[in-house]
Amino acid sequence: MRFILFDTATARKGLFPFSLIRPLADIRCGMLTAWERWQRLLQMPAEVLTENYLQHSLSERIDTFLYVDATLIPDETLVHAIRSLKLNEGLMEGHRILAFTSSVELSYGFTAADCTEVNFKPHIAPVQFLDYAHQLPFLSAQLLPFDFQLVTAGRSSQPISPTNQVLHPERVFVEEGAVMEYCTINASDAYVYIGKNALVMEGALLRGSVVIGERSVVKMGAKIYGTTVAGRNCVLGGEIKNTVFFDYSNKAHDGYLGDAVIGSWCNLGAGTSASNVKNTAGEIKLWNPLLHQWIHAGTKCGVMMGDYSRTSINTILNTGTVTGISCNIVSNGFPPKYIASFTWNTETKEHYVLDKAYNDIRNWMQMKQQFMTEQEQSILQYIYNHLKF
Repeated sequence: MRFILFDTATARKGLFPFSLIRPLADIRCGMLTAWERWQRLLQMPAEVLTENYLQHSLSERIDTFLYVDATLIPDETLVHAIRSLKLNEGLMEGHRILAFTSSVELSYGFTAADCTEVNFKPHIAPVQFLDYAHQLPFLSAQLLPFDFQLVTAGRSSQPISPTNQVLHPERVFVEEGAVMEYCTINASDAYVYIGKNALVMEGALLRGSVVIGERSVVKMGAKIYGTTVAGRNCVLGGEIKNTVFFDYSNKAHDGYLGDAVIGSWCNLGAGTSASNVKNTAGEIKLWNPLLHQWIHAGTKCGVMMGDYSRTSINTILNTGTVTGISCNIVSNGFPPKYIASFTWNTETKEHYVLDKAYNDIRNWMQMKQQFMTEQEQSILQYIYNHLKF
């Protein structure tokens, strides 16, 4: 059986800007991406079904298929129900497909009307979806205990150096090669995961559920709390609360970041701070150009920063700021609350020349010994030509 995590057009719009350069299964929520999590849960390799410009070649072998919505948040009841599906059986909530099996290979954008051979039935328990970008910090907090058990079950943590002060060390897992000395960790009612070959420098303060991904670095004196997740090869410093970092991003210096999501290959200049609460303590709204509407995000929401974007030193970001991808954020005051993809100067509203954007991204990649692939360049070109709002 071939296992396929599928995107829907509605979810792809709702998860702007992080859906621009990746299938929804590659969005990090909790310790893992959906692709990583579902493969562990179902014990089978997963493929993705998404928009053409992002689509990898699917396996050509003829087989039966298990389709699962990539935005579906798993729990034990749901996983059991999906494992129990027989051929041409499916699960729905209302009019929304959760999962189904079929002998038919479907194309991106299919609906229930395209699955006439499938007998859909309602799922017996409530389910959750990742529908909007601002939900990532909240749902990461919800998923982290589930993911922690999934990743660490049957394994033992590396010893924690006695130079560290740790409350509830049984809730702390340190992978091989990680270095952490003279730090303070409070894992009461929380889980802390330090990835392979990560470095947590002296004086760092970690409180609550915190994930430091493989080869990531926490700078001296950093204050990280709430539920904060950093992917692979990130650099964290200053004060950070309830924030999700995708791979290869940096907030290395002082400044505040809370209730935020930072895409991959972003860099926040020294002193950058982002508001997460309005002075009125009122409702925060985020602009979504794909839905052409303001999205209500509650009373706490920081910046949603699209991939490959950067701020200059001492940048101040307003509550609920949203940026597209490859934005160079330089401003004498507050930048706009919405910054379009490939913006070169927020003051003059100049846009990047595409070759210049490529060059700057390559420079940042080389700083982490990485290189732009032809596929990454092709995706950027498509967005520049078709999705540059």
